[in-house]
Amino acid sequence: MQTNSKQKRSNNINLSKMRKAFSFKPLALGVASVLLSACSGGREEAVVFKSVDECVDALPGMAQKCETAYKGALAEAAKTAPKYNSRNDCEYEFGNNQCQTLNNNGNSIFMPLMAGYMIGNLLAPRPYYQPMFTSSSRYSSYRNNWVGADGRNFGDSRRNKLNVSSSAFDKKPAVTRTMSRGGFGSSVRAKASWGSRSSGKGWGG
Repeated sequence: MQTNSKQKRSNNINLSKMRKAFSFKPLALGVASVLLSACSGGREEAVVFKSVDECVDALPGMAQKCETAYKGALAEAAKTAPKYNSRNDCEYEFGNNQCQTLNNNGNSIFMPLMAGYMIGNLLAPRPYYQPMFTSSSRYSSYRNNWVGADGRNFGDSRRNKLNVSSSAFDKKPAVTRTMSRGGFGSSVRAKASWGSRSSGKGWGG
């Protein structure tokens, strides 16, 4: 992992551009009747959607919450996703055309595109949400898996219904430094409980 004290989180990230880059691929989810609420034993029911339309189709009557969660996840992705100095380093871990350029105080840095967003507790006034990423790179240990911004692996990306620990929706630290090729994957392998309450700051600060 490479640190760079001069590189700080950009305050001018273009969320509109991120929205356009977001993948809109319809899925037959079959979750219209799912009630996303807290489960026993500190677990949460959650669903991963690839677009707002997908969420609205699956959960009629919750369009506003689908939109709120989507926008919140985009903002979280901008703050908490892993950042790289080069596109090649980012694509090495996430796959070709799976990374975007961010303006960081006049410098270009790179982060993976948000592949989906995980939402839970939709019956509450404010839903839980987190950005989700995936990799198509053959070099990645989490290829074709859902992975959180903190490196937590949620399993096969063909699955959209998840049962996760309550800490999966905890606020993640903002990323204030870049990492080198392979840094994200090696960090995930090194920490089985990466991103949990007991795992410290991670790579964010």
